[in-house]
Amino acid sequence: MPPDPLPTTMRYISARAPGAADVLELASGPVPVPRPHEVLIRVEAAGVNRPDVAQREGRYPPPPDASPIIGLEVAGEVVAAGTDVLHVRPGDRVAALTNGGGYAEYCVAPAAQCLPWPTGFDAVRAAALPETYFTVWANLFMHGRLTRGESVLVHGGTSGIGVTAIQLAREFGARVYATAGSDEKCAACLALGADGAINYRTADFAERIAALTGGAGVDVVIDIVGAPYFEQNLRCLAMDGRLVQVATMLGAKVERFDLVKVMQRRLVITGSTMRPRTTAQKGAIAQALKERVWPVLNAGRCGPQIYATFPLAEAAAAHRLMESSAHVGKIMLRVPG
Repeated sequence: MPPDPLPTTMRYISARAPGAADVLELASGPVPVPRPHEVLIRVEAAGVNRPDVAQREGRYPPPPDASPIIGLEVAGEVVAAGTDVLHVRPGDRVAALTNGGGYAEYCVAPAAQCLPWPTGFDAVRAAALPETYFTVWANLFMHGRLTRGESVLVHGGTSGIGVTAIQLAREFGARVYATAGSDEKCAACLALGADGAINYRTADFAERIAALTGGAGVDVVIDIVGAPYFEQNLRCLAMDGRLVQVATMLGAKVERFDLVKVMQRRLVITGSTMRPRTTAQKGAIAQALKERVWPVLNAGRCGPQIYATFPLAEAAAAHRLMESSAHVGKIMLRVPG
């Protein structure tokens, strides 16, 4: 039998104006049409991420050629493919890093940014992968050049990025330290495989890293906090250490710092954002993940930690939970719902 025809309209989450979570509401609009290099996905689940909150607030506008609908990662079934797509076919179940549009019943994504569901994964767990796994692989292993036998400090150890970074760093042979905002969250970091966890509310993490490493410091710091942590991050780094900035949740402007410290210890300060990268660049990250990380996931190791799942219609509640920072791991949306 021929497949059922695709609908022309869909439900999605609209942000009617920049603002608090209550601006999110269900709306109806046209089903997107894939361009030659894209696939159309019938969405079964979508991830909720900090950039989604920033976009809702008006602080992170989508690129000019991207969907204005919020949502950077989905999982579901491919139902149509553009003319240039060769390796992803209708009927494939994929997890996709999108350029926007994830909070919807249908979403387009470049085929190069799609990966198969790992063995044993359902839609929610598959959709929890792309944003954090692309980000961590690119920043911790490509820019940060973390290698076996080195050490890393992961800030926000119970965030989606933190959980992924702890697991992958441990999997690939690094010693891992993490910060978190409560003793309970520190315990969660240790359970994920961290060698040490620091409650940043009750201890100076730079002093604790010095004690934990015998004064040597760590080879890499991956940070999502930003300016308030900058000086302490430099203090944490060993000779030839690398600070990798992946977000600036509490501020991006550093007034001044001592360049001599950078020179004396040959430090590298780097960082990146994911969304502005080209499809080719994201596709290269996807290929590296498929070769290096997907076998680990297929073997049942290093999977995402799902904290809560909401129906699509309750996206506002999901955003309020994200902003509370009460969660450990990922917050997800189930579609339809």
